[in-house]
Amino acid sequence: MLRRAVFTLHMIAGLAAAMFVIVLGLTGSIMAFEEEIDHATHPHLFRVEATGHAPLALSVISQRLSASLPGRIVGYGMGVTPNLSCYLATTEGTVYVNQYTGEILGIRDAPTWLNQVHQIHLRLLAGETGKAIMSWAGLVLVLLTITGLYLWWPVKRVSIALAAGGRRVWFDTHNAIGVTSFVLLLVLAFTGTIIGFERTTTPLLYRATGSRPYPGNVPVAAVPGGRVIPPEEAVAVAARTLPGAVPITVNVTAGKAPYRVALRYPEDLTPGGRSRVFVHPYSGAVLQAESSRTTAAGTRLVNLNRAVHTGDVFGIPSKLLLSLASLAAAAQAVTGVVMWWKRPRRA
Repeated sequence: MLRRAVFTLHMIAGLAAAMFVIVLGLTGSIMAFEEEIDHATHPHLFRVEATGHAPLALSVISQRLSASLPGRIVGYGMGVTPNLSCYLATTEGTVYVNQYTGEILGIRDAPTWLNQVHQIHLRLLAGETGKAIMSWAGLVLVLLTITGLYLWWPVKRVSIALAAGGRRVWFDTHNAIGVTSFVLLLVLAFTGTIIGFERTTTPLLYRATGSRPYPGNVPVAAVPGGRVIPPEEAVAVAARTLPGAVPITVNVTAGKAPYRVALRYPEDLTPGGRSRVFVHPYSGAVLQAESSRTTAAGTRLVNLNRAVHTGDVFGIPSKLLLSLASLAAAAQAVTGVVMWWKRPRRA
């Protein structure tokens, strides 16, 4: 009786979420290597030859290129290694620059196909409604993974009887993929659900650890006629404040807000910086510093959950495993639908 009820729940939930699980799986398998794919397909934007000389100051680059930029500069990005280019984020696009020569390598003024894949994965290109749909699809995937193991246990079928043909092959394939990828599928679905419902789960993580997040910004009073230090000075201050962390981005300020420098430690394999330093735009004093190594416990859990979900936690090996797990999720949805379609019909 219980097994029949679980089977019915598994089937109905699987059919209802199948299309969205397929989208999650296919887009997720690409997103695991989003940065690597972008760099490999656009080497002219990202690869530079380290000349042995110090890179040009950010303010010097912006002054030299001011007439060639598509819009107002709002931020700078620096490569984590000497052979990666820097970029200027403007109001009209992103300008990639050789930091040693000041040469413009290219300009992006529209979302790339990888950006679109990312947004489909998160929101189906449908804003908050799409995000809600994909979040619930992730939760359903957790349910399907657990109930699938329950249904598999009495049978314990792993091999695929290709000679049997027909529905049996699809049934065996569904079982084999499900059980061999069970752990990764559950990790992928569970961490994705935490991200999808972050408005609820993130406060819960802070409450569970008895911690609070660092303030998202630090107020600064404008000083009429005061000299705003150049961005490279703020970057240098941040690098000295968090030794061993590499600065990767800094905003532009007119003196009404602090410089916010994002940094990345070697163990922070995610493309985004998990550490940040707020620098006073006039004095260069450190207003706040947050290291990913010592930040609030709740923040460390949020960061770890994201790193596990994206596969960043152990670099390329974990990215490959999570990419394959994403494909397994899509395959489970496809084989499940085909099994239902080929089910015996009552006369």
